[in-house]
Amino acid sequence: MSKKAELLKLIPEQGILPLYFNKDEETSVELLRSLYSAGIRAVEYTNRGEAALHNFKAMRKVVDSELSGMYLGIGTIKDGNMAQTFIDAGADYIICPGLVESVAEVADKHDLLWVPGCMTPSEIIKAETLGAKMVKLFPGNILGPGFMSAIKELFPNLLFMPTGGVELDKANIEGWFKSGVCAVGMGSKLVSKEVMENKKYAELIHSTKEALEIIKSLRK
Repeated sequence: MSKKAELLKLIPEQGILPLYFNKDEETSVELLRSLYSAGIRAVEYTNRGEAALHNFKAMRKVVDSELSGMYLGIGTIKDGNMAQTFIDAGADYIICPGLVESVAEVADKHDLLWVPGCMTPSEIIKAETLGAKMVKLFPGNILGPGFMSAIKELFPNLLFMPTGGVELDKANIEGWFKSGVCAVGMGSKLVSKEVMENKKYAELIHSTKEALEIIKSLRK
């Protein structure tokens, strides 16, 4: 099975995609280890600061040496050159805040999963035409589960994942899954500023396990 096919199976199975950025290399690595120990096997590191590439390379080394089965993706990729730079640094998949054709081309060349951010049916149609298999509904809190419910039948062959404002709350997560998403992207509501600043790794492990349990319970 290709890496792309594995991720299209793994992310929906996991049901949640944690995402974060921290300018400190050691903190970035420790957060990754914490998510792994909570049972996470796919993480999105976001390209949101000057240290992102340096930190990503350090995280890649840790994944390769001690986190067996972990897939490390890169998010906030806005052009093809940026995508290529992170693929060279070992990115397993690419996530964009919008629909970027040059990123699709670069990812396809390497047979890697790319997930565009979309907010309208027109963008989703274009993403599907470009070969996207999974679409990030962004920003999720603006669109809401009602949007997902309304468009789901138009796109039976696509997987959807909202990102932005998804709460660590059973009612919120349930609303999204009932509307037809395959997973939810969780950033600051999971890997919070407080967790990062105060290095509350045990708390992150606990809340990640809680999120995974909520998703598991919804699927019973």
